[in-house]
Amino acid sequence: MNHLNEEAESKPQLKLEFEIKERDFSVAGEAASKVKKTLQQLGLMPEAVRNIAIIIYEAVMNVVIHATHGQLKVIIIPEQVTVLTEDEGIGISNVELAMKEGYSTAPLEIREMGFGAGMGLPNIKQCSHKLNVKSQVGVGTVLEAIVYLSSKDRKS
Repeated sequence: MNHLNEEAESKPQLKLEFEIKERDFSVAGEAASKVKKTLQQLGLMPEAVRNIAIIIYEAVMNVVIHATHGQLKVIIIPEQVTVLTEDEGIGISNVELAMKEGYSTAPLEIREMGFGAGMGLPNIKQCSHKLNVKSQVGVGTVLEAIVYLSSKDRKS
């Protein structure tokens, strides 16, 4: 699946990639922290950095909780940051329902750990300008969240 148009691929870009394993809860914080630091070094404004870090944390946690394994890619070009997760796992049977705040299919043991409150996808949607979720039950899920950057998102 080609997630970026050819024009975006021809521009200077920075790509950060992380492997995600089932129940590896630490990778969500590590990935969000590393990307946050990179975005700060690139001079992005705190609000844009915060939104992208939230998207990454929530997206990776969804993979950690619901999939056997997956991958996170963060593609940074001057006009936007794209967060892409692809996983193999149970998939989402009803994406529209999964987008509702509080709806969760997380197992009880995950909820008892304080995760799986059903806010992942709604938080991602709120923090991104564009969100695409494609899922097939028993196969996995592809999530693409885009944050568009304007001149006000960069420090002078």
